[in-house]
Amino acid sequence: MTETLYIHPETPQPRLIRQAVDVIRSGGLIAYPTDTTYALGCGIGEKAALDRLIRLRQLDKKHEFTLLCHDLSALAIYAKVDNPDYRLLKAHTPGAYTFILQGTTEVPRRLMHPKKRTIGIRVPDHAICQALLAEHGEPIMTSTCHLPNDEFPLTDPQDVRDFLENHVDLVIDGGFCGTTETTVISLSEGEGPVVVREGAGPIDAIY
Repeated sequence: MTETLYIHPETPQPRLIRQAVDVIRSGGLIAYPTDTTYALGCGIGEKAALDRLIRLRQLDKKHEFTLLCHDLSALAIYAKVDNPDYRLLKAHTPGAYTFILQGTTEVPRRLMHPKKRTIGIRVPDHAICQALLAEHGEPIMTSTCHLPNDEFPLTDPQDVRDFLENHVDLVIDGGFCGTTETTVISLSEGEGPVVVREGAGPIDAIY
C-alpha cells in the first residue's frame, strides 16, 4: 500500500517531512516533486530500493544515476571537481541542472557509470526537496519519474499516485510540476562543460 503525504510546496510541514525521511531511512522508495518534474528517490546505500527503481523505469546497466544534494558541500565527499568547474557549479546551483562529475570511492559502484565512474550531482531549487535533504542529512539517490513508453515524465500528482500505486512506498503530493527534465552538463572530461541534454536550465548561461 502506497502512502500519500500532502506537503505544501513553499512551506513544507516539518512533521510531514520527518515522516517522509523516515521512509527513506527505512529503505523505502519515494516519489516527490522537484523544481523540474516529479522524481523517484531512495537512500544512497539502499540496494533493494534502487533495484525496485531500476525495474520500475526499466533502466539498463549504463544508466547514470544522480545524487540530490542540499548544497555543494557534498562535492568533497562524493565527486571530484576542479576549481574552474566548482565556480561554474556554484553559479548555477540551486537550479534545474544536473552536473556529471567523476565520482569518489564514497559513491556505491552500482550508482556510477560502469566504465566512466561518473555520477550526477544536482542541487534543486525546491522547498520540499531542500527540506527533505536538510532532515535526511545526506544526499538522496534520485531519478526522473519517467515511466517506460511514456513521452513525458509524470507531472500531475494524481497521475503519480495512480501510476505508482503499490510500486513506491510513499508519494509526496506537492502540486503540479513541469514536464521538462534538468539540463545535463558533463564536467567529467576535464575539458570544460559539455551539454549532454538540454532541458529546463538555460544553456546559454553555461558558456
